[in-house]
Order: sequence, then structure tokens, then C-alpha cells
Amino acid sequence: MSGTRTRRAAAIAALSLIPLGASVALAPSASGHGYTQNPPSRSLHCQQGAVSDCGPIQWEPQSVEGPKGFPSAGPADGMICAGGNDQFAQLDDQAKPWPRTPMPSGQNFEFEWTLKVPHATSSFRYFVTKNGWDPGQPLTRAQLEPEPFLTVDFGGQRPPTTVNHTGRLPAGKSGHHMVLAVWDVADTANAFYACSDVTFS
Repeated sequence: MSGTRTRRAAAIAALSLIPLGASVALAPSASGHGYTQNPPSRSLHCQQGAVSDCGPIQWEPQSVEGPKGFPSAGPADGMICAGGNDQFAQLDDQAKPWPRTPMPSGQNFEFEWTLKVPHATSSFRYFVTKNGWDPGQPLTRAQLEPEPFLTVDFGGQRPPTTVNHTGRLPAGKSGHHMVLAVWDVADTANAFYACSDVTFS
């Protein structure tokens, strides 16, 4: 009798482990893999503690991943800086005191990405806000110039963990603007988004 109880207890214990094992096997791995180092993205400022009350992005600045195809597709207006992720909504909060990076209007600037996991890449693209944009409102497509001022084609190659490229900044800009950097991944349906606050001289 005791042997039957022992076998039954062992069977119940084994069955109780199956859901746990299954949940571990099915749990999605972290998918976030890159952010801009120069100009520093809002997510990087959060990680470095320059801005407080950032939520989970402060521990994973590389995780601003959303659907690619911007601007015809991608994150919804008002959620662009968060890549469309509700858990990173603080990145779209215009009331936060985001540090601004000085930029020379119409001059060359060296952009830098830190890639935690480099994906095969279609391109890196850079958009900037229009003159007269409203810095008190979350970023929308209507506030951005319709075309990127810089596109770096990667042709599906896999970049290194640090990517640097130099491009000319748009002329005719002054004061506070935002730069939206988009890393278009070639082998997934997603892209990575990085918003940076800048001051054009």
C-alpha cells in the first residue's frame, strides 16, 4: 500500500513539473538589441540616470523594438519614441527634462549605435522634426520631415556591435529639435527606434 502511495506521489510530482518546464521552454527571449550612443537616445539617458521615473527601459535601453516600415507603417503616432511599446511609454513623455545634444546645423556629424545583438541590416535612417514643431506634444509623423536626412544602406550585411557613420545634418535648423533614428532589420519584421533631443546651432 505504501509503495502505491509512493508511486502515486512521484507521478503527481512529475506532472506538476510539466507546466513549469513548458512555460520555461515557451517563454520568449529578450528581443531588444540596440540604441544610439551618439546622439544619446532617451533610453540611454534613462539607463544612465540622467532622467528619472523611466520605468523598465532604464534596465534595457536596447529594447525599443517595433514594426518596421516607418513612416508608412511602424509605431503609431504618439508612441514612436517607445517603438509602440506601452511598457516604454515614458519615452514619449515630452514633459520630462530630456538632455539635449548640441548639433551643428548643415555640418557633418558622427552617429554611433551600440548593438547588443547585431542583426542582418537593411539600413540606418535618420529623421528630424520640422521647423515650428510642437515640443509639448508626443512625436508624430506630421511633426517630422517626410524624408530621412540621412540613410546608410547596409544591404543585408551584419554590422559590428558598434556602428559609426558620418553624415551631413540638415541645414536651416536651430534650437530644440528631435532626431529619430531607425535601425531597419533585414531578417525580421521589426526595426529599432531611438529618439534623441538635440539643439541645433
